[in-house]
Amino acid sequence: MINIAVVGACGKMGKETIKMVLADSDFKLVAAVDKYKTEDKIGDITVNENIASLVNSKTDVVVDFTNPASIYENAKFYMQNKIKAVIGTTGLLKEQIEEIEKLSLENKTGCIIAPNFSLGAILMMKFASFASKYFSNAEIIEYHHNQKHDAPSGTAIKTAQLMMENNDNFKLGNCAEKETLTGSRGGNYQENNKGNIQIHSVRMPGFVASQEVIFGSDGQTLKIHHDTINRECYMSGVALAINHVYKNNKFIYGLEKIL
Repeated sequence: MINIAVVGACGKMGKETIKMVLADSDFKLVAAVDKYKTEDKIGDITVNENIASLVNSKTDVVVDFTNPASIYENAKFYMQNKIKAVIGTTGLLKEQIEEIEKLSLENKTGCIIAPNFSLGAILMMKFASFASKYFSNAEIIEYHHNQKHDAPSGTAIKTAQLMMENNDNFKLGNCAEKETLTGSRGGNYQENNKGNIQIHSVRMPGFVASQEVIFGSDGQTLKIHHDTINRECYMSGVALAINHVYKNNKFIYGLEKIL
């Protein structure tokens, strides 16, 4: 039996995670935390406002679906207190992820940070990485509901990083561009002046999460598209991450590393 705490328990992903935990005979919900605390109790569990309450909760694994403003300090708290963590909150900067990895190693405490838990989305990223070897140009369009705080999405950034492993110089042959409306070409994702992948973020009611990767070369285009229809699709990936981090003390960035 794995004792699980959910942080961000009153949010949409938090509630979906709790529903999954309660339905799995191998999991036990031992704590629920939400600083906004829009509900006092979830099932038999009293919602606490402070993650400090996790220290004495007998938590084996914490699942965090909070927000970009909180996640860095939350993650450091988990590692410093040797609480294994599955983190689905996006918005972490590269240097913040590196610091969390350092704390994970120092405290010998497992941590999985996954921009996306949908197995279909993970496959979309892997397909895009493979296709990158064969195309000179690529752009990413990601679509999310209009309550998402960060842009671009963590999934789009992770996709671009995986694509750069096989091609670090897209946009070949483009003419000199001039934006008459600032931002109309999206954001140019680069690392160390390499990459050149345009990322466009759409925020609109009606979407959950979708992403399209468009590749182009002379005379052809290839589109790889994935749609998330509801948040239930993430739960098999969350369960997979919980089981993995419970048995391991390693730091992992990206669910594709454990598939």
